[in-house]
Amino acid sequence: MPFVDTSLLRVGYEDLNPQGRHAVVLVHGWPDSPRTWLQVAPLLVKAGYRVIVPALRGFAPTTFLREETPRTGQLASLGRDLLEFIDALGLEQPALVGHDWGARAVAIANGLRPGVSSHMVMISVGYGTNDPNQSLSAEQSRNYWYHWFMNTPRGREAVRNDRRALTRLMWDTWAPAGWYDPAEFDETAKAFDTPDWADIVIHSYTQRWNLSPSDPAYENDERRLHPAPVLSVPTLMLHGEADGVTLPSSSANKEHFFSGPYQRTLLPGVGHFPQREAPHAVAEAVLAWLQAH
Repeated sequence: MPFVDTSLLRVGYEDLNPQGRHAVVLVHGWPDSPRTWLQVAPLLVKAGYRVIVPALRGFAPTTFLREETPRTGQLASLGRDLLEFIDALGLEQPALVGHDWGARAVAIANGLRPGVSSHMVMISVGYGTNDPNQSLSAEQSRNYWYHWFMNTPRGREAVRNDRRALTRLMWDTWAPAGWYDPAEFDETAKAFDTPDWADIVIHSYTQRWNLSPSDPAYENDERRLHPAPVLSVPTLMLHGEADGVTLPSSSANKEHFFSGPYQRTLLPGVGHFPQREAPHAVAEAVLAWLQAH
């Protein structure tokens, strides 16, 4: 696996079909790893695209360059990391496709630098849902129990010392039963075995609700992201109708955030991990969007 340095990170990534006609960057979520794209990436390559799959901060094999860098997981840092990764590889307006944390990262990147991507695809997380003051239904608040759990000493201990059991519970409850091979979870969870993963996860789920301090390094970015900027990039939103954590209703009625083409597609019978549960449907939707705009 190749690596490239940004200002803070040594990012591990896969680079498939480097001579492809246009780059597509696939960004994974939580609790997941670049393996989440194992079945989607080859279909995009087959269609002639260059496919680049990085590991987020805190997830193996990506590492920090310096010990003194704060291990922040606030959402703005994910978007800034992605912009620096694009710059480090010299990519010109790649298509950005993200799931979960990755969906937030690609949207933030486009919000911070309009025109950075040719297309955007968000999977399982709707745009405009980063505001800590957003209203939440009782059902969505219940689904976010793990956010609140991580704001307790017991929850933080679980993230640090029982990460396999905690993250497996997410896989078990965020999509219809029996959707994954336990061996695949075990392979994916190896990406969580880094010195930084727990700190980044805990900070992400505490800072996003203003329950822990922001990293001052992202103060300017945060000002630009709140309120959420209107985006001109052609955007496709994919959401599983059986998503067990982010309700499909949470991605509805977002058209006012987009001045360019926007489409939302619901996937019947699919939970929170569409790229794993229905990879052909996801790849076909992404390809159709890339070719239509």
